[in-house]
Amino acid sequence: MLVEERCYTLRLPYGPRDYLALYEAQGLDLQRRTLGRLLGYFHVEVGELNAMVHLWGYDSFEDRLARRAALDALPEWRRYLDGVRPMIASMSSRLLVPASFSPIQ
Repeated sequence: MLVEERCYTLRLPYGPRDYLALYEAQGLDLQRRTLGRLLGYFHVEVGELNAMVHLWGYDSFEDRLARRAALDALPEWRRYLDGVRPMIASMSSRLLVPASFSPIQ
């Protein structure tokens, strides 16, 4: 299994409430249907504020590539991106491999 950690820092005046309202209305269902395994979705309470973190599980790197390409091909996903991109100041993504004893496999 492969876990993708995506982190977004939101641009002021936007905050987690603004981002999550748009995401729940337009993005969440598309990602759940296409990417599959949502492991967690968070906003930062202490530390780097105004940030979102989400984790997605994939069977392999190739599985991730195929699922991300399928998502990117959806016209409704492209429309969602047009609306959410102005909210995002920066983004980072890491691919994580669970340790043998990790509860997430």
